[in-house]
Amino acid sequence: MPELLDSPITGSQASHGVQAFIIPGSITDPALHSIAEKVAAGTPLDFDDGMALWNTRDIFSLGMLANAMRQARHGKVAYYNINRHINYSNICALSCKFCEFHRKRGEHGAYEYNLEDIYRIAGEAAAAGATEVHIVGGLHPWLPFSWYIEMLSGLRQRYPQLHLKCFTAIEIDHLARLSKLSVREVLVALREAGLGSMPGGGAEVFDDRVHDEVFKGKLRSDGWMQVHKIAHELGIATNATILYGHVETRAERVRHLIKLRELQDEAPGFQTIIPLSFIPDGSELGHLPGPTGLEDLKMLAISRLMLNNFAHVKAFWIMQTMKLSQVSLDFGVDDLDGTVVWYDITKREGGAGNKHQEQTVQDIRRVIMEAGYIPAERDTLYRRVIRNGAEWSVENT
Repeated sequence: MPELLDSPITGSQASHGVQAFIIPGSITDPALHSIAEKVAAGTPLDFDDGMALWNTRDIFSLGMLANAMRQARHGKVAYYNINRHINYSNICALSCKFCEFHRKRGEHGAYEYNLEDIYRIAGEAAAAGATEVHIVGGLHPWLPFSWYIEMLSGLRQRYPQLHLKCFTAIEIDHLARLSKLSVREVLVALREAGLGSMPGGGAEVFDDRVHDEVFKGKLRSDGWMQVHKIAHELGIATNATILYGHVETRAERVRHLIKLRELQDEAPGFQTIIPLSFIPDGSELGHLPGPTGLEDLKMLAISRLMLNNFAHVKAFWIMQTMKLSQVSLDFGVDDLDGTVVWYDITKREGGAGNKHQEQTVQDIRRVIMEAGYIPAERDTLYRRVIRNGAEWSVENT
């Protein structure tokens, strides 16, 4: 067991510039020299830089550059949270080829929670000390908009300390169509009912070719970005994702990241980028191999380097595995997500039907410390959590 590295977060841990963490003379690929200069100067990388990062075989220099940017921002701190995912229904109007989760009503495996189910699960999470519930589901054709409002208001009334991170941009667009309200009106109503922030799911890859081949009928990239832009204008923090390793090209991945960076410049509000490693098992794309571990590490590192205006990069251990997520802390990642507990959308370890996917706080902290980093519990908005068992508060800043 390594020496305990836990200590309060202080500004001194991230006070050095990026240059201080770049190792002189260590880069063996000449194509990375100009990129290292840009990283040290804080200059945004362009498309050609992104492609050079993908094409390099100098994986250690790639990791070093991403880690330099990470340490300049966060020092040796690595974040986690105590959360609970609730997938309220897998009944969905769409049938995306990459998705193993969706079902039609009456189909084997289809389910939908009632409000009491959701309140009970959230109550279990609150009693265990969770700071957040993360609620997403399929595009249910028959649940009225009032059901979602009642769910949020009921949760806020019962568990006022729990942060409600709910609904992808795809769900928000669905609710606007369902209710015949504008996206802005839907978001305002949800915020008044208790919505605290939004996750980043549903972005997939911002490319029309990929969209039409894999998830035709789903909200296109301009619609996804418009939902998040409006959320940011309303003061609702959101996350961003990219689902990689299926039919997209590396060039399309780079363009996706640049579009996210441009939107962050235009309408700030993204907290973190979460690259999601495609898991083909059980989907219509099950014949594809999915990303390798090396591809996962490069995706995480390149996301850190391309998105210089994003504060955080998260490795979602459900999709990258906890072992690779641990290694990724040296490749630009500063957040390992949280305890999760139940997750029904993808199942990498344990096979189909393994919805119980949980990490204990002790395990997460051990993984972080063994990698040489300082575990720091955060809330959804990246405020330091002060904990006494199941009771908690956020540190004043």
